Amino acid sequence: MELTSDLFIIGGGINGAGIAADAAGRGLSVVLCERNDLASATSSASSKLIHGGLRYLENYQFSLVRNALQEREILLHRAPHLVFPLEFILPYEKHLRPAWMMRIGLFLYDHLASHPLVRSSKKIDFHDDQRGLPLTSEFDFGFSYYDCATDDARLVIANALSAKDNGATILTHTEVVSANYENSQWKIQLKHADKITTCTAKVLVNAAGPWVEQVQKNVIHVSNPFSVKLVKGSHIIIPRLYSGDFAYILQNPDQRVVFAIPYQHDFTLIGTTDVPFTLDTDKIKITSEEETYLCDTINQYFKKSISRKDIIHSYAGVRCLQNENENNPAKLSRDFKFQLNAETPLLTIISGKLTTHRLLSEKAVDKLRQFFPQMKKAWTKDKPLPGGDICEKDFSIYLKKFKDKYSWLPEKLAVRYAKNYGTRAELFLQNATSLSDLGKKIGADLYQKEVAYLIQQEWALTAEDILWRRTKLGLTFSLNEVEELDQLCKIIASQPSSGDGHG
Repeated sequence: MELTSDLFIIGGGINGAGIAADAAGRGLSVVLCERNDLASATSSASSKLIHGGLRYLENYQFSLVRNALQEREILLHRAPHLVFPLEFILPYEKHLRPAWMMRIGLFLYDHLASHPLVRSSKKIDFHDDQRGLPLTSEFDFGFSYYDCATDDARLVIANALSAKDNGATILTHTEVVSANYENSQWKIQLKHADKITTCTAKVLVNAAGPWVEQVQKNVIHVSNPFSVKLVKGSHIIIPRLYSGDFAYILQNPDQRVVFAIPYQHDFTLIGTTDVPFTLDTDKIKITSEEETYLCDTINQYFKKSISRKDIIHSYAGVRCLQNENENNPAKLSRDFKFQLNAETPLLTIISGKLTTHRLLSEKAVDKLRQFFPQMKKAWTKDKPLPGGDICEKDFSIYLKKFKDKYSWLPEKLAVRYAKNYGTRAELFLQNATSLSDLGKKIGADLYQKEVAYLIQQEWALTAEDILWRRTKLGLTFSLNEVEELDQLCKIIASQPSSGDGHG
């Protein structure tokens, strides 16, 4: 059966999913196609932050920071189960940046957001404050400011669910083989499990991220491909480095900053690097040099030193940035850019941040109004993402009611369900009155009923999809448990489901 749509989107990362959600909500018929799993590349390889980008103020990117801070506030309302305020501690390094410059930067950061929902910055004396305890004695004071943490892959899934709720078709593990514009429409060939199908669309969107140039050259065959620069960012995860629910932002002489962030209760997430990437985009991984760089940065600041032996997991992602005349990757703009070819309706998306995905999506769909004059107005700013329709937009109130309703759930599991799924947790908890009703426990706190929900409703297909993107439980599973989960996924996936698309 041939698919026909107004809009066909290549790429299932945050930009593709956000555009699909926005366009579907405006009444367009939408197909989104991802050759792997949703959020399987850059969009699950971030620092897991929703932030304005304090360091971008040094490069005078005030508009980027202002937009990001405003989007931070919008996301706090749209997805209160996925986006949470997080305190950042910035130790003062006198030889890198003067204190007056840092105070001015933080003052601007506090006031660029229209109606900040997080606390303002302040100076901290490390001699009588617990936030100074993990640091070496050479740091006398620093600054505290607030941004937000998130689950990056779940934010992508939430946007894909929003798109599906408005009628979009989401195709995962499906590759776009070719796309040709003929007879006033795009004819797109798709490959899934060695089967070729065809889709037609009025407008094509290239949101392939690091693969955007490959899609331009090898799939669409555009005559004037948009040139980009690829920059790799890598992270390491170690056993918890310090106690406390706050993060650190650490300055380096190369003008880069490195975050140390509490992660999944028992770990610390450290990143990121910023290095030019010119290799095969299907072979993205951290290097030993990057691991050493991140360890060395930690050792400059913390009493407890670490080495590469302490790394229990690492990941790397590649950002697709504008090809500017700039040799320092840290100074390349993270702001998004569009290229629209009106003759053969093709919109190409360059760059963007997790934080500003909603704004990018809104502006991208706005650009398509010339092709769809009857399209509805922008709508996402005040509409919760799926799962985000919680009491008074206050997660603490919702969590208390959730725990009361499902009092039989262990504390840690109740918090994870509420954070991961918000109100959608009720889709697999309904009719359950005890842990035994959730089916077999596979490992950690993952039960069969949640696995079935993820496969039938959220396009999960494998243990990797579930452990590293849908639940972030990968660090807690043994190899035998992973194998058992993969077998269970195959069994559930072979059964009839109400989900759409592949996976």
